[in-house]
Amino acid sequence: MNRENYHILGVSEEATDEEIRSAYESLKKKYSEDRWLEGEAGTEAARMLEKIDAAYDEITRERREARTNTDGTDAFAEVSRLIKEGNISAAQQKLDSFNERSAEWHYLQSIVFYRKNWLNESKKQLEIAMQMDPSSTKYKESYDRLIEKTNYTQQTGGSTGTNPNPQSGDEQMGGSFCANCASFCYTFLCVNLIFNLCCSCR
Repeated sequence: MNRENYHILGVSEEATDEEIRSAYESLKKKYSEDRWLEGEAGTEAARMLEKIDAAYDEITRERREARTNTDGTDAFAEVSRLIKEGNISAAQQKLDSFNERSAEWHYLQSIVFYRKNWLNESKKQLEIAMQMDPSSTKYKESYDRLIEKTNYTQQTGGSTGTNPNPQSGDEQMGGSFCANCASFCYTFLCVNLIFNLCCSCR
């Protein structure tokens, strides 16, 4: 770990991913404006922009690598595998063990909540993921389809409580989607494609 990178961004080594990203964006904005100053001030601002970009890239790379298991399996991939296997409890325990909660963490937490049929909680997690990574089309498309599902549930008086059979459906998106594929895909616009998993709707 290069502690100098944290010093450049003005954060501690215990800072969360969100805090590091916020510090980076704040500094980026400041020095992007200052680089147009005349003389040495502008030159120094340009140097600082390069430093904070490099520091942020290295910190995020190190943290991403730190989340990789000793057997070489990405921890996020392991959570995804557990969800696909229907082991929601183990997936939640794995998510709870993360010290840093990135956009992908919130995305996976959203899937876990969806499998429990906690639609409002799932929606909130996707909103956080989109705020942290606005460029991700995956998060945005997932959110749009979840809204369609939520609207349908509200219109039909369906429950958003705990799914009585959360492990009965296909892979990550839970519920008996494949068994009711024709009606669900028509009504929800294949809401289970939020995570591209329903075998007969692909």
